[in-house]
Amino acid sequence: HFAPPERLLLEIEELFLVIRRSESSRRRKMVAAKKTKKSHEGINSRLALVMKSGKYTLGYKSVLKSLRSSKGKLILISSNCPPLRRSEIEYYAMLAKVGVHHYNGNNVDLGTACGKYFRVSCLSIVDPGDSDIIKALPGDQ
Repeated sequence: HFAPPERLLLEIEELFLVIRRSESSRRRKMVAAKKTKKSHEGINSRLALVMKSGKYTLGYKSVLKSLRSSKGKLILISSNCPPLRRSEIEYYAMLAKVGVHHYNGNNVDLGTACGKYFRVSCLSIVDPGDSDIIKALPGDQ
């Protein structure tokens, strides 16, 4: 009981189409991952320059203080910052007309990017120093 050859050819062609689609989507995902990784590295190097030459505050309470006293120029929030804290920081930043950047990594990654050995859920850049991070990250991304 064999299927007619035309039907087999159609099934084989459909399989090839499915394989091609999955390969092209895999390539797109890899390109997107490379782009985010490159932008991630750019943010990290700019952040390292701020840590060396600028002024900043780390942590939720000090970020709110810097926003209330209108000293903060840019706020970075990690991806796993609790939603209530995140929305409160965003609200204060909106009132102070300060940009907020949602950092792609979690609080461990943000702490490492700051050159610290502890977790950082949010940070406020008071003075960027030699870095161009405020121009490079125009608010929410």
